[in-house]
Amino acid sequence: MARDSAHESPIYRDDQVFVVKDINPKAPVHLLIIPNMHLASLAYIGPGQVPIMGQMFVVAEEMARREGVTLSGYRLALNQGQDSGQEVEHLHMHLLGGQTLGAMG
Repeated sequence: MARDSAHESPIYRDDQVFVVKDINPKAPVHLLIIPNMHLASLAYIGPGQVPIMGQMFVVAEEMARREGVTLSGYRLALNQGQDSGQEVEHLHMHLLGGQTLGAMG
């Protein structure tokens, strides 16, 4: 997933992360914030990856602002493992917004 594919045209890129629109969106705004470095899951996060994780959150707020959902609200989600619904073995963060989202629990 760290490499661009024909279905993933980055709308943002820096030296640590890139952002694509989800090809199967679950909300009007559904972006994926993806580290350039391959990290299969949160299990591979250590002190050396803290700057990457921080950058994912910084970029998420920037993308929310660009998409116009900062004031109305948005959800950030990281799926970890099979029971969570993780489908791709490359850490990524979902940014969802643009509508009222259902309760999570």
